Amino acid sequence: MNYISVVKENFLNTPIDYLKGVGPNRSEILKKEFQIFTFKDLLYFFPFRYIDRTNFYKIKEIEKSSSDVQIIGKFLELRFHNNSKNNRLIGVFTDGEQKIEIVWFRATKWIEKSIKLNTDYVVEGLSQSDMEWADLDDDSDQDLIITGIFECLVAPWFSNSFSIAHPELDLLKDYKNKFIKGLLPIYSSNERILSKGITNKFFREILLNLINSSLNKIIENLNKEINEKYHLITKYQALKNIHFPESQSMLSKSEFRLKYEEFFYLQLEFLMTNVSKKSKFKGFNFSKVGNHFNSFYNK
Repeated sequence: MNYISVVKENFLNTPIDYLKGVGPNRSEILKKEFQIFTFKDLLYFFPFRYIDRTNFYKIKEIEKSSSDVQIIGKFLELRFHNNSKNNRLIGVFTDGEQKIEIVWFRATKWIEKSIKLNTDYVVEGLSQSDMEWADLDDDSDQDLIITGIFECLVAPWFSNSFSIAHPELDLLKDYKNKFIKGLLPIYSSNERILSKGITNKFFREILLNLINSSLNKIIENLNKEINEKYHLITKYQALKNIHFPESQSMLSKSEFRLKYEEFFYLQLEFLMTNVSKKSKFKGFNFSKVGNHFNSFYNK
């Protein structure tokens, strides 16, 4: 292995603590909860699904089941619903034809002050309770984007009422300029992790930092003949597009490349194990075979 290869390998083995945007507290959470210790571990922490940011719905087009949605509309009112168990904030959201409820259970007072009534928003389906907020200017009248998961409140579709819980907010101008133009990656998480700031937005930001700094530092471990024979994209392209797909086609090519590589090295390991066993255990060598063996063998 030459000097350049060593440098590239060392880069991927860099502790996750040193990645921009992580820090000591979050690095401990990544290590404990996700077994992410190095840059390489993070690159191979793949999304489990994607949301198409180019597809928008009308409220009337939403089926009566949980699903990812994007709806353009405005908040008509915000109100608190108080009971013995929780204090939730409810926003009435309309697309100009029908209405739904947007619900928050945390940071409700701050959210109430941040949202502008009668301002265009986009409601986009994301994982439950995964809130991602952009910085909001109280005096700003700019369009915003909200993201959340479409779900039922109290009883499934009771009186044809449904909601989106714990949405994310984004300014519309920022939404249009985001590096993620089509498919939005969604990563595994849970309520405990989210409460510590390990959101999907956090994963997307640190992965973008890592991928941008990984250019020319990821070793191509399949030779040119194999890549050309099976029309494989490079390893860097595969890792980049598995997290931030340029298109559905590039996502498929990334998945194929990474799966091929995994099976290729599994088969190579099996072959090497087989060769090693044969070289160590050659069995008994019969230099001369007599009539008794031939009689037994030919029966």
